[in-house]
This record gives sequence, structure tokens and C-alpha cells, in this order.
Amino acid sequence: MVSICKYRSPLGDLLLAADEEGLTGLWFVGQKYYANGLPDESIWQETKILTETRRWLDIYFSGEEPKFTPPLHPVGTAFRQAVWKILLQIPYGQTVTYGEIAQQLAAEQGISTMSAQAVGGAVGHNKISIIIPCHRVIGADGSLTGYAGGIHKKIALLKLEGTDKYESLCSTNIG
Repeated sequence: MVSICKYRSPLGDLLLAADEEGLTGLWFVGQKYYANGLPDESIWQETKILTETRRWLDIYFSGEEPKFTPPLHPVGTAFRQAVWKILLQIPYGQTVTYGEIAQQLAAEQGISTMSAQAVGGAVGHNKISIIIPCHRVIGADGSLTGYAGGIHKKIALLKLEGTDKYESLCSTNIG
């Protein structure tokens, strides 16, 4: 059974979903791929995992780095799982490129190259935004490429984390 609840963030409402194992989804309401894969029989109720996720989000949106991660249960192909695992390793307030993730993935799999575009597809289909920090992935030239929640939210999240590189782009997007 999947339980769901809403969370009001400074950037808009979020929908949270969790099963018995962990968080399965965290989407900005109305974003691309919103609630993708959410079963029809989901029930609106608070659970321990959703409460822990709300606590994580409270800390995060207060401008601090949470020192814990709620239980996660991202569902996807083996390739997507491998990409999402790398996303979880990106330090708070830092960014990496799609190409860097592709290089790391290729090295882990013992192959010479990996497609940055394929990595981009996996990043774009991350169902647990913010906690699995897809907003920290940028283009090879430093550009802020696509974000399912919208580029303005990506900029605001990077600003919230103190990513100085994008300070000039962020102005007053939070609050």
C-alpha cells in the first residue's frame, strides 16, 4: 500500500508518497512526470516514513543540510537505480555534470564510455526530487539544463544550498 500526503514548501506544494519500505515519490505539484507511477489505490495518510520526510524537508527548507536521509525506495530500472545512487553522493551545495556522472557510471561498470544523454534521461525520471538531488546536475558548459519542477525551482534550490555559482541567477526565488 502506498500512502501519500502533501507538504507546503516555500517553492510550492509537494506530493510525498511512501510504501512500507521507504519514500517512493516526492514531486512538485504540477511538475513534469507528476505522480508518475503512483498507484490508483494510494491512501491519504501520515506514516512514520512520511513524517520523517517532512522533518527532513523542514530542515532543508530552513537552509540547513539535513544530517539524515529518510528511508528511500526509488523504483526504476537497474540503470536508473545506478544513476540515482550517484545522485545521492553529490554533496549538498555542489554540482556535477551529466558527463561526470556518465564517466563515473562507466568506470563502475568497467566500460570505456557511457552516454551523458542516457544519464540525463535517468536523472529526469527521478521520482524523489530534492532528496535524490537531481537539481545538482548541470550541463557540461555549466548551464542549468532541464528540471522537471522547472528551472526557476532548480535555481532556488541551488541558492538555498548556497551554491554561489548561481547566486546571480537566483535573486529572490525563495520565500
